[in-house]
Amino acid sequence: MKTPGLFSTSGEWLKGEGPYHQIVISSRVRFARNLKNHSFPGWAKKAERLQILEEIKPVVEALPEMQDSFSEYLQDLSALEKQVLVERHLISREHAAKGAGSAVVMNRKQTLSIMVNEEDHLRMQALRPGLQLKQTFKMLDKVDSALEGKLDFAFDPNLGFLTACPTNVGTGMRASAMVHLPALVLSEQINQVIQAVNKIGLAVRGLYGEGTEAMGNLFQVSNQITLGEKEDEIVGRLNKVIEQVIEHEQNARHLLLQKKIGALRDQVGRGYGILTHAHSMTSKEALNLLSFIKLGVDLSFFPESCAAAVDELFIETQPAHLQKGSQQKLAAEERDSLRAGIIREKLKSFPKPDIDAARPERDGPKEKDDE
Repeated sequence: MKTPGLFSTSGEWLKGEGPYHQIVISSRVRFARNLKNHSFPGWAKKAERLQILEEIKPVVEALPEMQDSFSEYLQDLSALEKQVLVERHLISREHAAKGAGSAVVMNRKQTLSIMVNEEDHLRMQALRPGLQLKQTFKMLDKVDSALEGKLDFAFDPNLGFLTACPTNVGTGMRASAMVHLPALVLSEQINQVIQAVNKIGLAVRGLYGEGTEAMGNLFQVSNQITLGEKEDEIVGRLNKVIEQVIEHEQNARHLLLQKKIGALRDQVGRGYGILTHAHSMTSKEALNLLSFIKLGVDLSFFPESCAAAVDELFIETQPAHLQKGSQQKLAAEERDSLRAGIIREKLKSFPKPDIDAARPERDGPKEKDDE
């Protein structure tokens, strides 16, 4: 797949479908792997990084899952193209800073992405929409097994997989779910939930992972422990916690509808009013206001048919996507103006919020992760 083809299509995981899709945006599982008898990328000299790259890249490209894949050396991608991949969560911010000696290979659906010579020789990840942690793990585990049959991974019988960062030693796995929690934020319960999740060994981070802000009421919940537990145990435990977070968010939405309907209508109404009339909009403001429009769709302030357009705007209004779409370099003020225009145009077909139609979200409390 050529670069323009990748950037002109949205990934399967971005389409807003899957179990509990109104609260869980996506499920992600990532493995860190290194080749035996080679320095980690951060310690390897350029010649060794290039050698490792040429050893790994053809093997990854030969995977059945990577037929017609997007495969590029990092030095052949522009800074803007790299940032687009970061905004789609297909590569890390750290990988985007790499050049010669690093590469990325991903499938057509953008549900499988493999970074070569990031912090580790291999950072492979699978993404699916909604709460599908078990399915996502199975998908990546199959790829990992295939690569293990072709590459000699650094593995210790006592410690497990050896990684550049000690916090990844063992399984080398990070599993996470990106969740949309506007009701917990509005009802001021979010800090309680975050503290409870942290106490049981899980991490809650912002939109782009560690050290980033939770814009648009979007949070990433992931495992922190990689040593001493099996992969399926980690995934199962995280899945149970995410289901509890979903229940807390659903309860918070019910509470807002029952006891704070005026405040809820005001937030959705203000979001709609500003987004449909503003002529300048920062990325942060757009995400925060779109979050309330998304909540409004979930609670039937807007028809369900509006959901796809809102989900698209979460990605389309990110800085690199705006600049890529405009085909020219834009100053911050120009991006803010363009962003506002795109949002106004897309929301033009939206009816005004129906403040009398609000009801709890359609996701049922008994829905389970796909097996």
